[in-house]
Amino acid sequence: MKNIATLLMLMIASAVMANVSPSEKEALLKLYHATNGAQWKKTWDLKAPVTTWYGVKVQNDKVVAIDLSNNNLSGELPKEVKQLVNLQDLRLFRNSLTGNIPAEIGQLKSLKSLNMAFNKLSGNIPTSMGNLTALESLELYMNRLSGNIPSEIGKLKNLKTLSLYNNELNGSIPTTVYGMTSLRVLLLSSNKLTGKLSPDVANLSNLENLSLFENNLDGQVPFDLEKINGLKEMNISYNQFSGLVSRNLAQLDTLNMTMVNEQGVATTLQVKAEDKNSALAAED
Repeated sequence: MKNIATLLMLMIASAVMANVSPSEKEALLKLYHATNGAQWKKTWDLKAPVTTWYGVKVQNDKVVAIDLSNNNLSGELPKEVKQLVNLQDLRLFRNSLTGNIPAEIGQLKSLKSLNMAFNKLSGNIPTSMGNLTALESLELYMNRLSGNIPSEIGKLKNLKTLSLYNNELNGSIPTTVYGMTSLRVLLLSSNKLTGKLSPDVANLSNLENLSLFENNLDGQVPFDLEKINGLKEMNISYNQFSGLVSRNLAQLDTLNMTMVNEQGVATTLQVKAEDKNSALAAED
């Protein structure tokens, strides 16, 4: 019995002392120091095992998840984050992170979920994001990101949620986005996007929520939107779309197709009442 008890104690001690690789620990320490870890709401005891650090999930001595949401992180995300090669989930939501998203983040090939929304991140979305081919959810909304949406985003064929709203992104929606057939949620509202919405949007056959609200998109609202049978929520108002629009699309849009004309005046696209199924409306 003594031998069994001793063995159990050794096994428990071994589990407690389980640790991550020096490379991963270095990355965590860089993250801690670069984001003012001593001032976090829930900080780390750097002398304790990594397995005890708040928000860090370790499996088989590998860091697989980090959730430091709403934890008073400030400063810039360090490039050493690339060393967390086993990371599947990174959540830094609602903090005060600043600076650019490091291009090195594109080396986290195991990442499935990335949420850095509600920070103060600036600069471009790095093209290296296109390397995160396992990614299923990308949430960068409520930041200060600028520049174009990189076409490389279209390589994320497993992505279900792309949420980039409330930034300062400009340029047109990359054509590669229309090939992301796994997308269920596409939220690009409150940016500075221009150009037209391609009829290829109909390729997003699994889309359930589309928001392009408050941009500078123009041209015809593609009737092809009606081909997305599962579309439950849509808001494309407060753009500069013009021409004809179907009754079905007008009713689906939250604000019934309220647009802003060249004079900056809000106008609602009117719908003819004759045909309930296929009535068209022209801009006054």
